Amino acid sequence: MKYEIKYITSPEVLKYIKDWQTWLKDERRYSSHTLDAYARDLAIFLSFLHDYTDKIPDINDLKEADVRTFRSFLSQRNNKHIEKSSISRELSTIKNFYSWLAKKKLINNTAISVISSPKIGKYLPKAIDVDETFNVLDVAKDFAKSEWQGLRDVAIFTILYGCGLRISEALSLNFGDINHNNFLKIKGKGNKERIVPVLPVVREKINAYLEACPYNIKQGEPLFLGARGERISPRIVQRTLEKIRKYLGLTDNLTPHALRHSFATHLLANGTDLRSLQELLGHASLSTTQRYTDVQIETLKREYSKAHPLEKEE
Repeated sequence: MKYEIKYITSPEVLKYIKDWQTWLKDERRYSSHTLDAYARDLAIFLSFLHDYTDKIPDINDLKEADVRTFRSFLSQRNNKHIEKSSISRELSTIKNFYSWLAKKKLINNTAISVISSPKIGKYLPKAIDVDETFNVLDVAKDFAKSEWQGLRDVAIFTILYGCGLRISEALSLNFGDINHNNFLKIKGKGNKERIVPVLPVVREKINAYLEACPYNIKQGEPLFLGARGERISPRIVQRTLEKIRKYLGLTDNLTPHALRHSFATHLLANGTDLRSLQELLGHASLSTTQRYTDVQIETLKREYSKAHPLEKEE
């Protein structure tokens, strides 16, 4: 599995890590993407603990880690200019592992519970405007090595923007996931399910790709394929968008996730209410969706400043 990476730790702790990962996968139903992130986060902490204690960390080192240890870890990550959101996620991973160890009555470390995540500044999603979005969709097919791959890329970008999917959600789709009523059942973060309507244009682009695809994709098999017939990787999609960004002269924020942000921002601008948008995006909390209201306000401020006559007075 992807999340089975090299850890600097004792065989005993390594066994516990594998048991924890199995629990996350089978009991908590975490996605492979989340498992990968958790694996990397825990490996980073164990590497720190190795340097901090000057020995291979074992179960006793995990048990005896105190408040100073954990704060030193956060300080080190901050000094390396790691984004606060990433540090917060790493700390969440460590707490999850310690919580599992306590639940299994392996160790009980209370110091970790008093450590707070770093305060994260208010984050505003970055979207591209409607014209730029359509320009991306128009030229998407021109950067592939073959016609069918170009049609595939168009279909992927169209479903990201047309349905507001995360890149991991779009690329995990299988043939037949779009039902006859043009709805998608998506399993997103935290195993949360949502129903997303599929616009006719999205279905049209997917059908065009399927007709040109040289592989005979059967029910339940990956929908979007790479050159060798395997499920396409996110990195290929990201690289294509990088080429499109440079070609169109767009800013660095043109990523697969920016198309999801554009979906939300453009719907909100056209009158979609926040509750409906929350359901479409699969947000657990309405406060997460409300960030798009702030995006609209910031955009309105910029347009107001550019247009109002008083701003032009010397």
